[in-house]
Amino acid sequence: MKGQSTTRREFIKQLALGALALALPNGYARSSREDKRLGVALVGLGRYSTEQLAPALERTKHCYLAGIVTGTPSKIELWQKRYGIPDRNVYSYTNFDQIANNPHIDMVYVVLPNSLHAEFTMRAAKAGKQVWCEKPMALNVSQCEAMINACRDNRVSLAIGYRMQHEPNTQTVIRYGKERTYGRVNSISAAAGFYDSRTGHWRQQKAMGGGAMYDMGVYSLQAARYCSGEEPVAVTAQQSTSRPEIYQEVDETMTFELEFPSGLLAHGKASFGMTMNSLRVNAEKGWYELEPFQTYSGIQGITSDGRRLNATIDNQQAKQMDDDALAILQRQPLLVPGEEGLRDIRVVEAVYRSARTGQRVVI
Repeated sequence: MKGQSTTRREFIKQLALGALALALPNGYARSSREDKRLGVALVGLGRYSTEQLAPALERTKHCYLAGIVTGTPSKIELWQKRYGIPDRNVYSYTNFDQIANNPHIDMVYVVLPNSLHAEFTMRAAKAGKQVWCEKPMALNVSQCEAMINACRDNRVSLAIGYRMQHEPNTQTVIRYGKERTYGRVNSISAAAGFYDSRTGHWRQQKAMGGGAMYDMGVYSLQAARYCSGEEPVAVTAQQSTSRPEIYQEVDETMTFELEFPSGLLAHGKASFGMTMNSLRVNAEKGWYELEPFQTYSGIQGITSDGRRLNATIDNQQAKQMDDDALAILQRQPLLVPGEEGLRDIRVVEAVYRSARTGQRVVI
């Protein structure tokens, strides 16, 4: 009887574990060992993949560059030689869906123009792969919701590439706001921008999801949200350009004021026409700031009482991807899931609506 009882208990235990695996994303069930390294395929081999993500994947502990997806055949040989990528892990945008049959690739990182984020996120989800998607998440709320639903329905995870939330000095100012280290936050100002001298780039095309607010504005918007710990309830915004011959379809510069439930106001700015890189939080008992607050390295800041915010990490992108890979391996929540990207795009839509109408828009 004792042996039969033990067998029955083991059977029930295995049944429960099987049910748990079915309830979790596909990659969670596959990747139960923490010492496993997850294979990543980069979708899109533009500047960010080439100069930042691929080199960062050489430094990661929990994931590695396993494959590439590109629409430019001439890039394939160079990438294969540089990173040792086998033919079986190389895809085009046309045959991308065949990645479903590749056990060597656990996840895909969508690094394409903004207008293609939704399509390739949903295709990756249907292929059963975990998804990382660069910011901004998508062009509108409906696309974000479709992406989240596709990943949920196919039991895969979805992380948005907000690397700053993984950065230690940024995490410190988030903690200051949450713990009210300097009292209640009264106001926030955040500005992100650079002078882009390019012409004819996809970021200047509306159909491709161009514009300063999508590209740089989400840094300022994110900062306002994570420093306040609140969600904005209204926005007033203005759009401008100093080079109308280049920025005919999209915004070169966007300024916006966010209103929060507590009465806090946040002033944000984004631009392709001027260099800006600062975040300041004013609170009841002092202030704290980061400058720069969104570069690839060298994030640093100071507080009103002289604290230096100067923690360093080896590589922001490597930490972001390692954090996300480890969360998948350990079956833990992602730091920046798809729902976080959706919250930003909901505000971005309101910003554009306010800039277009000249009116205060309730979110």
